[in-house]
Parts: sequence; structure tokens; C-alpha cells
Amino acid sequence: MTIDTAEDAVAKSDPDCHSRPLPEDLTGWALFLDIDGTLLDLAAAPTEVVVPEWMPGALERLSRRLDGALALVTGRALENADELFTPHRFAVAGLHGADIRFASGQMHMAPRSSFLDPLRNELASLAALNPGLVLEDKQAGVAIHYRLAPKFGDGLIAKLTNFAEASAGAFEVQLGKMVVEVRPAGANKGTAVTALLSQPPFQGRKPLAIGDDLTDEAMFVVVNAYGGRAVRVGRPDRPTVATAEVDQAEDVRNWLERIAA
Repeated sequence: MTIDTAEDAVAKSDPDCHSRPLPEDLTGWALFLDIDGTLLDLAAAPTEVVVPEWMPGALERLSRRLDGALALVTGRALENADELFTPHRFAVAGLHGADIRFASGQMHMAPRSSFLDPLRNELASLAALNPGLVLEDKQAGVAIHYRLAPKFGDGLIAKLTNFAEASAGAFEVQLGKMVVEVRPAGANKGTAVTALLSQPPFQGRKPLAIGDDLTDEAMFVVVNAYGGRAVRVGRPDRPTVATAEVDQAEDVRNWLERIAA
């Protein structure tokens, strides 16, 4: 199932999604949350994000009220997502959907390949020589952030694109906000949300997805097709299929803190 445009999606979704983009009553909903730029403000490096003290507990309370139908859908590795919200653990789709931990605890993990090692080592050397570059090793994939060194952006995109093209379809390039990465091909946030919706406690619920970046568009398409609601955080810098929007991550945090109280 697909929805081609945001206008089509709005026609199929609830009518007040623009006046009240984030619903106050989540009865019957399943919640899919991106992390960076959505729950948390973006930082120069993934390790520098700030998690409000109240947030892990709020997510846990909300997950219980939804009978566990709350999932983090992120580009981060699963273990890194867990670290952010310790001691609580939620269903998680990591590496943009390549790895999934279902609510039951069942795991689907992308294969780890030594094919990445030369690129990983090259990027590590490059980051060591240029402090503005930040390497994020995700084991099954590798990302490099250039927010503090934007002059490297075009070259890094070209380098990782060439690497992915030489992988015979095993890897693909993923662009984000001042970050480029190589990740396992064939999975995305949309395929992850589809997989989660096929199993309890998400099955049969109306999906609500909140995200801020290009990678979130894939889950927006799926959520729209299921008659749910796709909420974009921030003004998009490219076409989006989101059916509603909020201005910034702070709006999401304020909503989360309020409904989880």
C-alpha cells in the first residue's frame, strides 16, 4: 500500500490533524518515534545529545498505557537507543530499520560484514585528522557527521556512494542532516514499521509516526497507507508526505511530558 501525496493522505486521515497534529488521547493508537531531531535536539555528535531527566520514565508510562505499542524508530544502533533511555527498554527499529527488536523481545538483525572494514578504517583516519568530522560506527553500517566541517560534505557523499555502488547491492547510501552513511540495503523505516504493525501489541492499532528527516519519509508512507497520522518536526526542506507538522522537537517533548503525566 502506498500514498503518493500528502494531500491524498490528509483526505484519508482524521480531519483535525493540522489544528491538533499531536493527539491528546492515544487510545487505540500505536506510536512510532524517531529520536534525533524529534525527541531530542540535534547535536554536533550523537554522543552529545541531551536526554531530559523525565523522558525515560515518561516513555515507559506511555508505553504501559499503550500496552507496549510504542517503538523507537531510529538511525542509531539498538544498544545505543537503549543507553539513551536506560533503564527502560522499548521495541526498537535501529539502523533505519535494518535491525528490529519486537515488543516480544524477538530480534531481527542485519548481517555484519567485513566488507565495511576498509571504509570504516578510512573514515576513522579521516576523522582523526579532522576534528570537525565525527565517526559513528554502527557495526552493520557506518556514518560520518560533518555538521562542524561542512566543506567535507560533498566529498564524503561521493566517497560513500562509490563504496555502496561497489558492494553489488549489499549496501546503500543514506543521507541525513549533515550526515552520510552506508547501511545494509533492502530495509528502511517503512519496512520496519510494517513489520512491527504485523505483530502484537501494534497489530490492529492506528499508527502515529513522528520524525524530522528524510529517512522518516518511508515510515510516513506506511503510516498514511494504514490510515494513521504522519507528523513532521520542522519545516521540510524537500517534499514530504507528512500529513501534519510541529515546529520543533521541543513541541514533541512538551506533548509527551503532558500526555504521559
